[in-house]
Amino acid sequence: MSTPLSLAAQAQLFTAARTHNGFLPEPISDETLRALYDLLKWGPTAANGCPARFVFVKSKEAKEKLRPALAHGNVEKTMAAPVTVIIGRDLAFYEKLPYLFPHTDARSWFVGNEALIEETSLRDAALQGAYLILAARALGLDCGPMGGFDKALVDAAFFAGTSVKSVFLVNLGHGDPAKLFPRNPRLSFAEACRIE
Repeated sequence: MSTPLSLAAQAQLFTAARTHNGFLPEPISDETLRALYDLLKWGPTAANGCPARFVFVKSKEAKEKLRPALAHGNVEKTMAAPVTVIIGRDLAFYEKLPYLFPHTDARSWFVGNEALIEETSLRDAALQGAYLILAARALGLDCGPMGGFDKALVDAAFFAGTSVKSVFLVNLGHGDPAKLFPRNPRLSFAEACRIE
């Protein structure tokens, strides 16, 4: 893995990739969604805890279940997107550590430690959501991540009776370039970084 990706690959993942607000009416197959997960699942998380849980909201019925939770500005684009992914975090993720991290008793690090469960599940599920974005781009899909939604409504509609809580949403599809906003700037290296 010591060979840098081509400039074209880097562009697809980062420099030319955009946050999309509109999508073309092209469906995404279940096989593509499975391939997406099979790619993103390899990204690192603390103690290989893998706390993220993903709901691929695809059917008309599921989209309507999601609609009441969306902020006004996110309704139209979410209803039009072929798939909306709910990235959740399982607050009981540590129960799977004997399988995911078998060489030590990592489960005991978390049992009863609510602050560590909260910190780890939120950070690592957000990381896994970022891996989802990169994996989607690697598979030729466009993404529109969003935070504008009522988490309590999403949790009640999609995670009731579970230990999973929503983190953020990502619309997936083939983006409509006509609906892109002008690209916003980013901080320079000097503004965001230092080398010590």
